[in-house]
Amino acid sequence: MVRLTKKLLFAIEAVLDIAYNAGNAPVQSSEITRRQGIPRRYLEQVLQQLVREGVLTGVRGPRGGYRLARERRRISLGEIVRVVRALETGDDPVADPAGAELGHKVVRPLWLQLNEELMTRLDGITIEDLCLRAHNAGVEGEYGAKLDFSI
Repeated sequence: MVRLTKKLLFAIEAVLDIAYNAGNAPVQSSEITRRQGIPRRYLEQVLQQLVREGVLTGVRGPRGGYRLARERRRISLGEIVRVVRALETGDDPVADPAGAELGHKVVRPLWLQLNEELMTRLDGITIEDLCLRAHNAGVEGEYGAKLDFSI
């Protein structure tokens, strides 16, 4: 189930920050922390998982940091949600065998359907879309006005 958590918000904000502020050099996690106010304890774990799942690329060295692994238009919010969901360890109440017949036959199937619809919608929203929203909202960024027109 999609649950809006701090970790999920921070993951989306971090990827968006990298996309919106990336230039030729990788974006360091300390820069993301400074700009977005994301606590390091959340950020590093999420960034490493996003690297393992192919959303980001880690660059080692003194000028290292993070880059998008693909073009902004090829990374969806749904993908980021799935990565973060895999990190979270909470029980899924829909999978709990306890409950009445109405819950199992009406409420839970409805909840699963709504979750699928939400994930489909999130899969249709890209990091490029969020960069455009940030630009249109007047958010200042080092390279925010530079849109991704890679083919």
